[in-house]
Formats: sequence, structure tokens, C-alpha cells
Amino acid sequence: MNASYDKNAAIVVLPPVSGGRLENKSLRAWLAHSDLTREPGPIQSLVQVVRELGLVYPEQGIAALRMWGQTGDRPAEWVAAADPVYLEPRLDHLVLHALRRAGVNRAEMRVLINHLQAKLASDQYGFVRLGTYSYLSARSPIATARVPAYLVDNKKPDDFLPSGDDSAEYRNLSSEIEMALHEHEVNLNRDARGHLPVNSLWLWGGGTAPEQKTRMQPPLFSDDALMRGYWKSANGVDEGWPGDINTCIEESVAGFVAEIPEFGGKPALLEPCLEVLREALSSGRLSSLTLLFRDGLRAHVQRRHSIRIWRRSYRLLDEEAK
Repeated sequence: MNASYDKNAAIVVLPPVSGGRLENKSLRAWLAHSDLTREPGPIQSLVQVVRELGLVYPEQGIAALRMWGQTGDRPAEWVAAADPVYLEPRLDHLVLHALRRAGVNRAEMRVLINHLQAKLASDQYGFVRLGTYSYLSARSPIATARVPAYLVDNKKPDDFLPSGDDSAEYRNLSSEIEMALHEHEVNLNRDARGHLPVNSLWLWGGGTAPEQKTRMQPPLFSDDALMRGYWKSANGVDEGWPGDINTCIEESVAGFVAEIPEFGGKPALLEPCLEVLREALSSGRLSSLTLLFRDGLRAHVQRRHSIRIWRRSYRLLDEEAK
């Protein structure tokens, strides 16, 4: 797809499918007939979707887009995402653990962000929490990491941090945050419950939001704040995930982009969703499908692929993503 996207095509972000997760033999055969590829390692949904649409991923201001998607209003200030992490000391290096799956609830983050605001806020910096996300605002821009913490999970963070002369302010601020969070009551309680403490914040995606400029994009159905912020910056049509893929098909007069929520979704949702999409393709309601599974598998499916009776690409469906 490009700026004048295919009006009958759909892009859908789905739960992981490989490693034997898909048991329905008919659906397995359907996907085995398609063009299957795998992208190694975790990747942001927005990066994948933007690539499929032939659009440009922003160079800066990612956190501002996420805030825009949360509030519906374009942020006027410079902001960076400030996501909770645990930095595990090893013998000669640190390993980062992203905590978005680790049960850091809103009450805990509210207390921690309020603590940082009281301890570290100044004319230059401020901390704010919006829903499940936290942010750093700054009067003057600072260098930040470009990728979210979950892409650095179980890796050395230094490989993803800003470097050179621009990195000093980032590292100094990160050190102050770590000292302020050290042995905080929230972390002592988490440790007592056997949970990893929040001993740092991963500052990434810093910048200002782009000016709103209309682009041709298909309607979006997603609860992801970053995805919705990108759509709002283009005056695109964006709606929350309606709960089922059939509603996305019925409510879009042409093509669409849909994203099944990453967390809180039912594992059994995958097969019914694929069945509905297959029927929409078979009936001609959709001309093609691009399925982006969260384990890195990508399936591009067209109606004519059903005659590929000789093609049986089961290997990527069966092997576990690394």
C-alpha cells in the first residue's frame, strides 16, 4: 500500500500464531498457501503498519504521538515516554527487564511518579502519569532512547541508549531517577510480594508532536495509543478495538487497519478472527489481507492463493519464534 492505499485491502495485527498455536487444519492450510515470512525479534506494531502502508515512521516525537492518542489533543510541549523498568545488575553489566507485563498497576505508578515529581521536578523537568503511561516533559530537548523498553527486554540497555556528547544529560537524569526510586516503599512492597521493583524509568521517543497534516490512510480500529496518535496526526479515522473483527469489516466501507489488543485479549480469539477474515477474502469483500502476527510472522494472502495446492509452507507455522 502507499499514500493512495488499496481501498479493499486490510492489515490486521494479531496474537502469535507459530509454535503450533493454530490447531485448525483448514486455517493452517490456508495460511500455508499464502506468502509467509518472519521478521526476527520483537517489533512495534506501528513500525510494521506504517511500512505496509508505504508511509514514514516519525524520526522524533513518538512519545508525543502516544500522548496525543491518549488525550485526543496534540501536545504542545516536548515530552518523552517514561516507562517502568527493572535494571538487573549482572557481574559486569546491566540487563533491562520491561515491566509492562509484570503487574505494575496504576496506583503504584501514581505514587512513584508523584514521588519523582516532588523530588526531581524543576524549571527544566516535570513528570506526569496519564492512565497506564508516564511521561517526562522538558523545557529543552534532551537525547533519549529511540525504542520502547519491551524491545530491549532481557538485553543490555547501553546498546540502545543515546551516545556521544548528547548522552550526558540523559545519563545524569537517569541516575537521579534511580537514586530517587531506590528503596521506595512501593518497591519494598513489590519485593516482599516477589515482584521485580521499579528501579528506573526508560526514557524514549522524546520530541514534539508533528503538525497535524491530512494523509490518505485507511480507518483504524485499535486501542494502542501510539497507533491512534499517528492516525490523529494525519486527520485519519481512528476507533477503539470493537471486540471482534467482523465489526471492523462491517463499519469500514473500504479497507482498514485493525489491531487486536496485546494484553487482556482472549487466546481463543485468533481462530475465529482468521475464519472471518478468510470468508471476507473469499467472498470478495476484501481483495487482499496482510496479517501481522506478534511473533514476527507475516502472511500476505490473496484470493488466488487458494489454488496453490502445491504450496505447503508449514515450517514457519510450526517452529517457535526465537
